[in-house]
Amino acid sequence: MFNELRFYLDEHVANAIAYGLRARGIDVVTAVEVNMAPASDEKHLIWATAHERVLVTLDSDFVRLHEDGAQHSGIVFCPRQRSIGEIIRGLVLVHEVLTADEMQNHLEFL
Repeated sequence: MFNELRFYLDEHVANAIAYGLRARGIDVVTAVEVNMAPASDEKHLIWATAHERVLVTLDSDFVRLHEDGAQHSGIVFCPRQRSIGEIIRGLVLVHEVLTADEMQNHLEFL
């Protein structure tokens, strides 16, 4: 298990957020980059977990999956009304204060 958080952005998250995180030295991949854009929510979660990445989403269906007991490497849910800058700042903070171990099966709201 990696101690430092690595993020996986689903297709609902703007590419600008990936660019902003990378500019700050944070390891991030997008669903489009790994050919997962058309996948179901469950498959996104399985992929992120298999690759030990925290799934970042604006899709509230992932909150339900978490509440239903799905195992995962962490989920960060961002409300749609947040700006790109707010989301980047929130994810940087999550990256700075939480470890991969702490994010296991944890749902974080920005």
